[in-house]
Amino acid sequence: MFCARLFVTLHSMKVIHISHLPLMKNYYAINLFGIVFSREPLSEEEKRHEYIHTLQQREMFFIFFYIWYAIEWLVKLAKYRNRYLAYRNLSFEKEAYRHQTDASYPKLRKHFAWKNYL
Repeated sequence: MFCARLFVTLHSMKVIHISHLPLMKNYYAINLFGIVFSREPLSEEEKRHEYIHTLQQREMFFIFFYIWYAIEWLVKLAKYRNRYLAYRNLSFEKEAYRHQTDASYPKLRKHFAWKNYL
């Protein structure tokens, strides 16, 4: 019963639209603890991308996701010396971008699938 409550469908994912994202002026959306804050309404593809992040966060109990994300980003930043390249080469982002067009992916996704993109 507990596990059933962990899963939220793509269409019931909480998305909050705000015209200005403080501290995030270069991003169209940010997913914080499964709640997506976006500047504009999201396309189905963008919703799926953010939903994949929600699945990643949940399987890592949220806080460990953010710790891993920050450490991996710093490592990639040192490697690429470019913020955007560091971001695009994060394992979490690679998984989300690669599968955001596949409507069946969230249901078929295996736990910790982002590790395939390290």
